[in-house]
Amino acid sequence: MSKGKLTIGMTQFTCVSDTEANIKKAEEQIRALAAKGAKAICTQELFNSLYFAQIHDRNECLRAEPVDGPTNKRMQSLAKELDVVIVSCFFEYAIDGVYYNSAAVIDANGKILGVYRKHHIPDSPHYNEKYYFTPGDSPYTVWKTKYGKFGVLICWDQWFPEPTRILALKGADFIFYPSAIGTDPDNQEDVSQTWVDAIRGHGIHNTFYVCVCNRTGREDATDGSGYLDFYGRGFVSDPWGNMVTEGAMYKEDLIVAELDLDEVRRARDILRLLRDRRVDSYQEILKPSISE
Repeated sequence: MSKGKLTIGMTQFTCVSDTEANIKKAEEQIRALAAKGAKAICTQELFNSLYFAQIHDRNECLRAEPVDGPTNKRMQSLAKELDVVIVSCFFEYAIDGVYYNSAAVIDANGKILGVYRKHHIPDSPHYNEKYYFTPGDSPYTVWKTKYGKFGVLICWDQWFPEPTRILALKGADFIFYPSAIGTDPDNQEDVSQTWVDAIRGHGIHNTFYVCVCNRTGREDATDGSGYLDFYGRGFVSDPWGNMVTEGAMYKEDLIVAELDLDEVRRARDILRLLRDRRVDSYQEILKPSISE
């Protein structure tokens, strides 16, 4: 049975300190992506604010919203109006003192199908996420939407092969990876190609499409301790690892790509990578380290 083709879109813009301005910018880009034919659209990680995790500041927790908070309600209305699926990334309030880095999957009728909570939480200079975010407790879910069957992983998740494999085994045709990655004063080396190659590798190993979006622009830490200069460079690669489209570096852009979902089955029928897995021999991978 043919799955046909699907056009997806992803935002890529510079965030500012004003929440309303960021939401309006996201809405503008989503409308522009829909006008270009995109039916499933993903926002960049934590799109309605600056990347506040550069420093520790308890007051930043006050910006967290519940799943049905104002940001997602805006995205719900927009999804219904435009008849598109939207992945809405947000800082989630669960209970006092428990917050998540999350993405709500909103179907084209405006209904929230569910939420993915980022599992892998980084802790390094300028990426102090463990201070803010509890490791996600949601399953790795394949969302069956009006337009496509896909999974969502958030930023640091994308460096680990295991979650992507799980989503492939659950039947995803593609994955959205909303991100916030760039250079900083302690590491000015451009590792964007490593980032691209690592995620393209996931697509090859699992023979499906990977769709990566990222914010762009320089954001200075509010205490003057440093900055992050986000790459942009959102991209899509196909089940063979070929680049379908690639966004501008360090500039705002609209990422649009047509996915041939039948190519996923064709690639899997040729390569048979999922068939030849030896799950009976992988028990050791469940250990934090392996000593001989």
